[in-house]
Amino acid sequence: MAKFVNYFLFVVTILNLGFGLQVHAVPYDHSYTHECLAKPIKPQYDGGIVVNPELNEGLYGWTSVGDANIKHGKSYDGNKYIIASERKQSFHSFSQKFILQKEKLYTFSAWLQVSDGNADVAAVFKTKTGYEIAGWVTARKGCWSMLKGGLVVNTSGPTELYFESNNTKVDIWADSISLQPFTHQEWKSHQQQNIEKFRKSKVKFQAVDKHGQPIPNATVSIKQRRPNFPVGCAINQNILQNSAYQNWFTTRFKYTVFENELKWYSNERSRGSEDYSASDALVKFAQSRGVAVRGHNVFWANPADQPNWVPGLSSNDLWAASNKRINSVMGRYRGQLFHWDVMNENLHFNFFESKLGWNASTVFYGKANAIDGKTTPFLNEYNTIEESGDGTSSPSKYLQKISEMRKNGYNGPLGIGVQGHFTNANLPYLRSAIDQLASAKLPIWVTELDVKSGPNQASYLEKILWEIHSHSAVQGIIIWSAWSPNGCYVMCLTDNNFRNLATGNIVDKVMNQWTHAADLPGPTDSNGIFETSLYHGEYEVKINHPNGDAVSNLHEINLLPNDEAQDTYRITINV
Repeated sequence: MAKFVNYFLFVVTILNLGFGLQVHAVPYDHSYTHECLAKPIKPQYDGGIVVNPELNEGLYGWTSVGDANIKHGKSYDGNKYIIASERKQSFHSFSQKFILQKEKLYTFSAWLQVSDGNADVAAVFKTKTGYEIAGWVTARKGCWSMLKGGLVVNTSGPTELYFESNNTKVDIWADSISLQPFTHQEWKSHQQQNIEKFRKSKVKFQAVDKHGQPIPNATVSIKQRRPNFPVGCAINQNILQNSAYQNWFTTRFKYTVFENELKWYSNERSRGSEDYSASDALVKFAQSRGVAVRGHNVFWANPADQPNWVPGLSSNDLWAASNKRINSVMGRYRGQLFHWDVMNENLHFNFFESKLGWNASTVFYGKANAIDGKTTPFLNEYNTIEESGDGTSSPSKYLQKISEMRKNGYNGPLGIGVQGHFTNANLPYLRSAIDQLASAKLPIWVTELDVKSGPNQASYLEKILWEIHSHSAVQGIIIWSAWSPNGCYVMCLTDNNFRNLATGNIVDKVMNQWTHAADLPGPTDSNGIFETSLYHGEYEVKINHPNGDAVSNLHEINLLPNDEAQDTYRITINV
């Protein structure tokens, strides 16, 4: 047995990587404001490839679409813009033509105003094969609103930008219009820059002997025990009696959500007869394995997803049944779940508002916070980040819903849940959507991530995971892939023998990359120092003496976001 004759001293310095990063690309502009301004801000990227983006050269570069009359406008303060009036159809407006490339990613922005009231306006790109909506905004009279979005095209060639609104009675004004292309390499460099800045910290270890002298060529080994960025996966009651499913799941995930077992139609199939046996068993299982649970959901705004006895209730009876429901389910699991989806999908649907009045959602969020004040109540919606063509749940509409709830009196904690049921990987739109949601300064989670089946399913999943993870505003991801013998909702990660499918391999690969201590183990330099960049999380560290005769005991460190430089950790270890 080797004789241990040295002392080791750890010196750990934690630094931010908020500076000194070089990215060989046009920097991506994450900025966005949901405020309606008296004067538009300068166009992002100086307009990019847009000709005459600030309309300072009259109508140069712009033409009319349909029967719209376009003219040049100028405000009292000298700001210039373009106006489309006498619009007969939704797409009658102004346009500019571009040659777009299939291999590029395009981010888009513009400032819009309408002549009366307010109106939803979309930026549309007409290609050789169809129409791509880059983004939406609700434009208003008397001030300028920012539309931000993005697109990819499935074929290279001529493309025409125009603006569309179903409200043909309003004139559309536009200014500070920008279209900026990026290569995939540039796009990935933005991701890596954000990851280094927001998901990782620079860490320095120094090995010294008992006299304080540095030990060169010592080997530093680091193992992450728990990541700071949560990645979870949905489960259902099939896991309860299936040890293979349990092993597959618990070796990967420490966060989950139940597929259907906490929904009202599962807990109270007939009025007054509650059954929490399945959800109780799942909560108990998760707790026994150290898995945290999201609560999904208290109510569902879709009229088609109520218990079958609910739609026929009178207003008074529905109030009574709803109050009983929220008190029952949230009281039962008070303090045991880390989120609650209080009113699911209330941008697309309004069952409770239609029955109980315009303020119903706000009332229920207030009740939720009163019942379980330690658990964040979330909104939860689909197509906000994944589908640019759905104006109903666009980021602009999501922010309006939050503002509406605040104005109606709910001022408690709130979270933004975006489901993420993707059919393709429109990364520019995804990034711009999160940029917009981030302006609310609330926690954002991707709550039901999956990708529609197809030849690109696994590759799209990988791209989407990296894009979401690289955005500093996102706090966690739940994958919507609860297994059942007859298949999954849209995307499975494993077959019925719990062997990974291609999608499961992607999840394992990405999670390993996000937790792995890159370039480790590593040697200390002539000053006894080893320096690296680590993802935030909890780590175990040990150092081996270069002669092989001594090894330190394990030292625990916890790297957290926004850590400032700390005093040196000095730990002397007898060996």
